[in-house]
Order: sequence, then C-alpha cells, then structure tokens
Amino acid sequence: MDSIFLRIADLERKGDAIAVCTIVKGQGSSPRHVGSKMIVFPDGKIEGSVGGGTMESRVIKEAMEALNVGKSRILEYRLVDPAKGDVGVCGGQVEIYIEPLLPKPQVVILGGGHVGKAVAHLAHWLGFRVAISDDRHEFCSPEAIPDADEYYPVKMSELPQHLKITSQSYLVLTTRGKDIDIPGVPVLLDTPAPFIGIIGSKRRWLLTKKAMIENGVPEEKLSHIHSPIGLDIKAETPEEIAVSIMAEIIKIQKGGTGKSMKM
Repeated sequence: MDSIFLRIADLERKGDAIAVCTIVKGQGSSPRHVGSKMIVFPDGKIEGSVGGGTMESRVIKEAMEALNVGKSRILEYRLVDPAKGDVGVCGGQVEIYIEPLLPKPQVVILGGGHVGKAVAHLAHWLGFRVAISDDRHEFCSPEAIPDADEYYPVKMSELPQHLKITSQSYLVLTTRGKDIDIPGVPVLLDTPAPFIGIIGSKRRWLLTKKAMIENGVPEEKLSHIHSPIGLDIKAETPEEIAVSIMAEIIKIQKGGTGKSMKM
C-alpha cells in the first residue's frame, strides 16, 4: 500500500490530474478489502484496483466524471444479484469514495511586457501558479518578472513542448502583435486549457482571426478565444488591465456571471 501513496504524491507533485478511489466500507464478501485504492487518470487509465469486473468499470466511469466536475462522490454497490443491476455475485456490499485531485490553477502569460508583468504580480497574489513565456529572453526572467514561478523563453508555438498545459491552465496572451499570435495560437487551441484570452482591440482580433482562418484554422476552434480579453471596467493602466483580466479568469473558473453584486 505504501507504493500507491508514494505514486499519488509523485503525481500530485508533477501536477497531474487524478482521481483516487478508496473502498471505505465493506460488508459481507467482496473482491477487495477496506482501504484498497485505485488511481484513475482523465483518459480512463488506472493504477491499482478496487475489485475488477463490472464494479471497477463503473467506478472508473464515475471517477472520470468526478474529474470533469471537480467534486468528490461516494458510491454504493451491492454484489448479490446482477439480474437486479448489482455489480457482482460475491454477496457483499461496498462503499467507494472518489476524490479528484486537480493540479493547482495556473496562469500562463505569453508576453512579458508591462501588462504581462502586472498580470503575473496579481495572479501570484491571488494564489495562482504563474508561468511566463516570451521569445525575448530579457522579458522572460526572474529579474524582469519576479512574481512568476516558471520561465519559458521560447516561441509561442513551441510552448506546449516545454510546459504541460492542463485543464487548470488559464492562458493570457499579452503579446506584442498579431504577427506573434497568428503562427502561435493554433497550437494552443489543441491544449485542454479552459481559457485562452488575447489582449488588443476588436480590430486586432478580427484581423488575427481572419488570417488564421485563411491559414486553415477551423472557425469553430477560434470561437473559444476570449478577445479582447478581460471584463469591461474601462481599464487603462497595466495594473487596471490586469484586474480586468484576472476578474474574467476568476469568473470562468468559479462560474460567476460578471454582473454587479448589486444586480
């Protein structure tokens, strides 16, 4: 059992999303004892076991769903009569606790200028893990942006080769122009990031979007882009723009409406 605890700790340290399934109660005869654990990955792969067969298949499906919604759940299974929908014939009953372990939310900033630096500072203060990427080394270092946790001085199109982008990664593109976005954004669209926002005017985004469609990027994919990025608070300074951007990210993360609390 020690090995599976070490494995869970290792996966958490690496930032992998997993669901830990544990038998917490058992009555009568059952395939595995109380305390038996199984790790389920988002793609359905497993390590360990809670009993195999039909029951385990159902647990895997429930665990994948728990990862999608980010909430724990307790399952009860009877192992008496499959004709009545039970998952086995051992004669017992088990309860299984499913706990999704998701990586710490991360803000990935592409572009280390004034706004990128302000977003990094605010995101760090809000408790996010912060990664900064810019193909200009002088804009992507602890000296330039001290509030980041990770630095990736590479082209945008190369970033997924160096940084694992997950369902907990919020991408903020504070780049210096559409010439950077057009070749770089399509690669980011194939990641599981729940938010990709691009700074700039509506006109800049329309021209960027048009160019990418002409390059063969499906328009449906581009509909997931948030641009101009941020909530409308009439922000002007880099710090105000950072507040606008992080407010939109928190709204997406928490499922808020963005409306005034007075409303």
